[in-house]
Amino acid sequence: MSVFVCICERVRECEIRSVIRAGNRCEESVGTACGAGTGCGTCLDRICDLIEEEGADTLAVSAA
Repeated sequence: MSVFVCICERVRECEIRSVIRAGNRCEESVGTACGAGTGCGTCLDRICDLIEEEGADTLAVSAA
């Protein structure tokens, strides 16, 4: 089960990872795609962490 990252908009980590993998590589575009980070902003640090993690995963796959 995936945990909520954005409580205000009820967006789970798996949803955020999905929109990042679809090409949304900044907080604003993630917010536009799924709503995460558009409320109180408490989740923005976690969204940034997920963007970095997914970016590293993409680079690792590309290098293989």
